[in-house]
Amino acid sequence: MAKKPAPRSSKLSVYLYVPNIIGYIRVLLNCLAFSLCLRNKIIFPILYFFSFVCDAVDGWCARRFNQVSTFGAVLDMVTDRISTACLLVVLSQLYKPGLVFLSLLALDIGSHWFQMYSTFLAGKASHKDVKDSTNWLFRAYYGNRMFMAYCCVSCEVLYLILFYLAENQTETLADVLSSNLQKITLISFLIGTSLFGWATKQIINVIQMKTAADMCVLYDIDKKHKH
Repeated sequence: MAKKPAPRSSKLSVYLYVPNIIGYIRVLLNCLAFSLCLRNKIIFPILYFFSFVCDAVDGWCARRFNQVSTFGAVLDMVTDRISTACLLVVLSQLYKPGLVFLSLLALDIGSHWFQMYSTFLAGKASHKDVKDSTNWLFRAYYGNRMFMAYCCVSCEVLYLILFYLAENQTETLADVLSSNLQKITLISFLIGTSLFGWATKQIINVIQMKTAADMCVLYDIDKKHKH
């Protein structure tokens, strides 16, 4: 006898997938964190980092319960990008020059938007599918979970440390980094170990933007040739 097709999932059931519920919790945690960020320098980084850790938990749940969904992937990325963007905006108001953080924000949003759109044009299921890329660092980043996790965690840890160290709105970023790196403390160790991952992530963002932009241009060229 032929097997009966599996029952079609309802929209509500997808919205209520375990990893998606964790995603909603992440959004609420971030909203609460940023509502307190200028009033409580201890609670904010705890809530923010807990939300960031939940990003790994929802991915594990999606695979464990076979609840991988496009909606969940988009929710994940949008939450990541908005939370990092908000933190960079806060830092731009705490340090001089603030343009440094706003430039990092633009690079982060721009590179991921280009990557998502080029993925759509290529007909791929995930923006992390870069096996056909000619750049070894780009392939290593998306092909190795541990390496990608290190780079992402490094960025968030560095930004949270800078938030914690900010005492007034007249400090320069270079002065704060150099003065803390000269000390032998846990903070200086975390700054030192996260700087490499942070720098690697920015290089990846540049590569990602250029690669995705090239794909968009090639798509236009191929479309013109077909017509």
